[in-house]
Amino acid sequence: MNATHALMKLGKTVLTIVISAAVVIFLWWAFLKITNVNQLVAKTPKDVWDYLFTGPDAGANRGKVLHPLWQTVVDAGIGYLFGMLAAFIAALVFVLFRPVEQTLMPVAIVLQSMPIIALAPMLIYIFDRGITGVGVVAGLIVFFPALVTIAFGLRSASKQSAEFCQVYGAGRITIARKVMVPSSMPALFTAARIAVPGAVVGAMIAEWLATGRGLGYAMAVDPNSFDYTHIWASVVAITVTSVVVYFGLGAVETLALTRMGSNQK
Repeated sequence: MNATHALMKLGKTVLTIVISAAVVIFLWWAFLKITNVNQLVAKTPKDVWDYLFTGPDAGANRGKVLHPLWQTVVDAGIGYLFGMLAAFIAALVFVLFRPVEQTLMPVAIVLQSMPIIALAPMLIYIFDRGITGVGVVAGLIVFFPALVTIAFGLRSASKQSAEFCQVYGAGRITIARKVMVPSSMPALFTAARIAVPGAVVGAMIAEWLATGRGLGYAMAVDPNSFDYTHIWASVVAITVTSVVVYFGLGAVETLALTRMGSNQK
């Protein structure tokens, strides 16, 4: 990818983010105006901006948002890595060994169909209220969509290339490493981007139910002190963080696929 093309793609991404942000802010403002929600609860974009940047206590307010935000990012990151790694390994095993898929895929479907809010207390009880429990809850939300997407990518590998490797005596593992995994990179990156909001939601649920820390817990207790502006500011902060990570992964995907000579964007 030459420098001009890279700058054009970067500019297009930035423009997309700016337009999307403007639309969301307008819809946010319009919804509150049309519905006339109680101003004690409903906060406008200007209210959040003043709370974080221009108000007399903006510095302290940013600290109240950023500290738990960082904890939520760490919790979500652990669940994200756990879920993506488990999904990749499971997808590879399922593709290479069909009987294993036929046995375990129904279990994965059952787990996916169960509401995470119902499973979370049991998982936290089993794995403790620490980082392990948070990682399992967040990772479980990430796992199934990533598993399906990655397995599809692995199966999309060229049959001709796989048969060519077989002719020269390559085994399943070698074919997977040389053919399937490189061919599945677009699907892997798609799964990685889709998993971002799932990991965040899972981490916040675990924080709310178990750990007593992070934005998940802070937003749950804010109504007790009528600190609704903090809730809205926290929502904005975690949303912006998720969007930045999502588009950051998109940039890494573009670079990686270009270096592999298979840029499919």
